Amino acid sequence: MALFSVNSHRSDPYKNFKFRVLIDGRPVAGLSKMSALKKSTEAVEWREAGDPSIVRKMPGRTKFEPITLEAGLTHDTTFEEWANLVNNLDGSAAMSLAKYRKDIAIEVLNLQSTPVLRFKVRRAWISEYQAAPEMDANANAVAITMVKIEHEGFQRDTTLTEPAET
Repeated sequence: MALFSVNSHRSDPYKNFKFRVLIDGRPVAGLSKMSALKKSTEAVEWREAGDPSIVRKMPGRTKFEPITLEAGLTHDTTFEEWANLVNNLDGSAAMSLAKYRKDIAIEVLNLQSTPVLRFKVRRAWISEYQAAPEMDANANAVAITMVKIEHEGFQRDTTLTEPAET
């Protein structure tokens, strides 16, 4: 069994329920769910005229899937303020091109709530914002707000290393 290069005594992977998202350096309050960080590269097929009937493949465009964040409805206005930078409430087409894109961070936490992995998401912006869910007086559920974040790529922050666990 291969051990991890950091914290080499560790043999278990991290849990997926301990994470946080930082926007403008602050954790998003009430965050409960995040979609996967995913990228896909198109395969470009080509065939040389003199080759036998073999289709060759090479990498084409790379696309980064949007990230969906869900949070319990709280007094935190982080999502709302960011979404309003993309499209002003007064109906004007003018928006702050300097501010609507943000670099955000996604951190995976260990069981002691210490960040152990961090992903940097580049040039993110909100393409969809749900301020409040459908309400149901007969339901027994938490009210959830949601944003869909478009971005131009992510990478692991290799400067973050896990502290020794106790």
